Amino acid sequence: MKHAVSWFEIPVGDYNRAKKFYSEIFETELGEMEAAGSKLALFAADEGPDVVGGALISGPSADVEPSLHGTVVYLNANPDLQTVLERAVSAGGSVLIPKTPVGPDMGFFAQFKDLEGNRVGLYSRE
Repeated sequence: MKHAVSWFEIPVGDYNRAKKFYSEIFETELGEMEAAGSKLALFAADEGPDVVGGALISGPSADVEPSLHGTVVYLNANPDLQTVLERAVSAGGSVLIPKTPVGPDMGFFAQFKDLEGNRVGLYSRE
């Protein structure tokens, strides 16, 4: 097993608002697709069998609800998560845990609340 995570989905109530928020804070376009009656906004990822990917998900087949409780996904915010965290606040999100060192030479993490009400983590080496 090369990665502990292979795929993640962040539930959203307002698909367009969530897609705009994440596109803005990561300064990238999210791809789109539909699967099993749900809309997905795909985070950019390399191609290949060992790549970790994920998406925002909305729709009746998703049967999910945005929440501050439960599993927390940590998104790659390299080189410095502070930049992404500041963009999250500018886009209407709020900081739950500020940039915090994980441990000596282990990088940093933070958490924010998105516009849908999800707790989302960020990780970076610097």
